[in-house]
Amino acid sequence: MVSLKVLKNCGWLIFVTSLFISCSGTEQAPFVKVNNGLFTIQDSAHFFMGTNFWYGGILGLTPEGKQRLIKELDFLKEQNITNLRVLAAAEGTGVITGKIRVEPAYQKIPGSFDDSLLNALDFLLVEMGKRDMKAVLYLSNNWEWSGGFLQYLNWGGILPDSILIRKLTWDENRDWVSKFYDCASCTTLYNKQVEKIVTRVNSITGKPYRDDTAIFSWELANEPRPMRPSAIPQYIAWTKATAEFIKKLDSNHLVTTGCEGTMGVENMEVFESIHALNAIDYTTIHIWPKNWGWFSDTAIAKSIDSVIQKSDSYISAHAQVSKKLNKPMVIEEFGLPRDLHAYTADASVNLRNQYYASVFNHWATSATSNGIIAGFNFWAYGGIGKPGGVTPFFQKGDDLLGDPPQEEQGLNSVFNTDVTTWSLLQKYHAATHK
Repeated sequence: MVSLKVLKNCGWLIFVTSLFISCSGTEQAPFVKVNNGLFTIQDSAHFFMGTNFWYGGILGLTPEGKQRLIKELDFLKEQNITNLRVLAAAEGTGVITGKIRVEPAYQKIPGSFDDSLLNALDFLLVEMGKRDMKAVLYLSNNWEWSGGFLQYLNWGGILPDSILIRKLTWDENRDWVSKFYDCASCTTLYNKQVEKIVTRVNSITGKPYRDDTAIFSWELANEPRPMRPSAIPQYIAWTKATAEFIKKLDSNHLVTTGCEGTMGVENMEVFESIHALNAIDYTTIHIWPKNWGWFSDTAIAKSIDSVIQKSDSYISAHAQVSKKLNKPMVIEEFGLPRDLHAYTADASVNLRNQYYASVFNHWATSATSNGIIAGFNFWAYGGIGKPGGVTPFFQKGDDLLGDPPQEEQGLNSVFNTDVTTWSLLQKYHAATHK
């Protein structure tokens, strides 16, 4: 059960979960802390339902985007979704590994930052603060769809332009990205971007980000992986140094890895090592049945029982280690295509709902017993956006959806019209707020 705290001040009772109301009536949402394996707000246990909204910090660049963002946040708040996982910034321009990348980039060329582009992130945080929502902000990407580590390797003089722009094989990608952690010029450029963002002052409120309670946590990157076993020592050292660097810049907010779990870091020993670090406040896992080969093509129905069993085992194994570390765990990415692997918003999501329910069960059991699994962010929120339809992949001018540019648009997106999924979420919200 999410605990409630009663304040008896000024002659009136105030029940709070994630909002403190002072005697003057001014709303002050406090920072999230970690205490004895729990997220806490004002000493009360905090469990959340969330989603991935990677493009939330980009929408506000235009008046039309701001209007859409307000509608999306209003809808999510109505659905009791209060935690949004958001890309803080993209790097570089043009085609990367043969594909379109996220634009516009905050850092278009090495060491040069367009601070005006973060005005949209400012707007998102202001609007989230109004709704008592919190953002997990990831500061770069293991994958190329927003520039990420490959772009830093290019800027650092390791990866030639000719290789950066062509499609890489999986083994080539692993070989190149694994070099990032031992590339001093690459990590220096990354650190400059981290420092610019973490120490930013909101252009709307004049409030430094480090003082903004709409921020839940900083995340080192989206799914940082060593990529090759030989890079594990450098990967662990980078994780430690980067987390400590962020903590020095901002001691108010939580810091975490953005890690997928053993599927990303080779084994449980590495997962435990990076999350045992003092500067890492909580553990994260991601689950991708399609990408990990747990079913093939459109054969979701045939494999759904196996997919659920493997996911259950994956969650339980990482929860056990998180409990050993006495740090809360967030299942911050998990997704499944629509039935028959369709992309259109009107395609059924019966199997996805069945899969989601299996993940939600772990969270609900934990939330009603002050357990170690503290939150989830399903992948991903498509909202009122619509797939372009000309091609399965993103084209300039298309609506931004939950699916990044390199994936079929609509593949894993949850749209506002997916009423059965939203009903399922409300069922679990009700079950944990009796």
